[in-house]
Amino acid sequence: MMEEAKFFSKLRDHIKSKNAFVVYRFPNEENQRVHALLQNNFQSFTCSDFSESGFVFAPFSDKEKIYLIPSTEAEKIEFQHYPESKVDEDQAEVIFQEGNFPQREKDQKDHENLVQKAVDTIKNGHLKKVVLSRKETVQVHDPDPVRIYKNLLDKYSSAFAYLWFHPETGFWLGATPETLLKTERNRFKTMALAGTQLFRNQSVVKWEQKEIEEQKLVTDYILETLADNGIERIEKSDPYTLKAGNLLHICTDITGTFQKNENGIAPLINSLHPTPAVCGLPKEKAKEFILENEGYNRKFYTGFLGELNLKTQVQRSSRSRNQENQQFSAIFESTRLFVNLRCLELKGGDASLFVGGGITKDSIATSEWMETVNKAQTMKAILVK
Repeated sequence: MMEEAKFFSKLRDHIKSKNAFVVYRFPNEENQRVHALLQNNFQSFTCSDFSESGFVFAPFSDKEKIYLIPSTEAEKIEFQHYPESKVDEDQAEVIFQEGNFPQREKDQKDHENLVQKAVDTIKNGHLKKVVLSRKETVQVHDPDPVRIYKNLLDKYSSAFAYLWFHPETGFWLGATPETLLKTERNRFKTMALAGTQLFRNQSVVKWEQKEIEEQKLVTDYILETLADNGIERIEKSDPYTLKAGNLLHICTDITGTFQKNENGIAPLINSLHPTPAVCGLPKEKAKEFILENEGYNRKFYTGFLGELNLKTQVQRSSRSRNQENQQFSAIFESTRLFVNLRCLELKGGDASLFVGGGITKDSIATSEWMETVNKAQTMKAILVK
């Protein structure tokens, strides 16, 4: 395992080469272990059918390119991150105060009008739910991606924290709480995540009926989609509150088994993405509403990213002192993909933040605006020194 200081020095040299790389840490990672893949050539690789092995970075739209850093074309490094100081991630909301950014009133009015249009469409029976988002661009006084990523690691240990670079996409950073898909052998896990409120150190969390119903819509859709794709032995947990930074969500864990065939895990990924938590229901109608009304390109926001078909070796567990017995181990492929939420695109001295929320018939436009404001604090908090 490489020393942290040595790794970041190596990473800065790698950035100068303009070769692709990714640095990432899984949620609640034991010993704060951070992983990295540093591509060793200038070639641009893409993912076509999810049979590839490496780190995948996929956009929201299925019509755009899915990038890949192949495991065979990159140096794999691990290091242990030591936070520079103890950071209270619950206080992220106070880093930026309202009114600091131009166009805020116009942005609020535009988003509230968009939300109301969606509510009217839902009440007319054309949709059950649609997830609407917006982009907010802020100026960064010190736009060093390495410094910002270190802040991300310090502040959000309970999220999938990443720094991605590709010469065709530029720098992206994020701290997402949502698993899209985790597979080991023929077992899989996903989650239904919806509903948002600020964490205020409360011991008992109360959810409004709107959030409960929204989360149930997401859960039911995922269960139906998996069943339609031949997934067997599907099990789900009871809904519970998941804390991610200064935000709380309702979450249901969903597990099951799948039959491996020539298509691998592609049917699973294609059936899950985009989830109702980032698109809506019915999926195609919600996607159509988003593309026609949001007014901007989401790019990789609400896409997905993570390890794809990476080989994992597990040493046989035995208390025997027989050395011959210790040589046996199992090698299998595993995948860990996350929905790209709480993310930003870093370009020059500007950071574009992407935030959104699920809209149902009971949504209130002003409340939905404030939800995006609260979510934006997650990423704004890492931009300051």
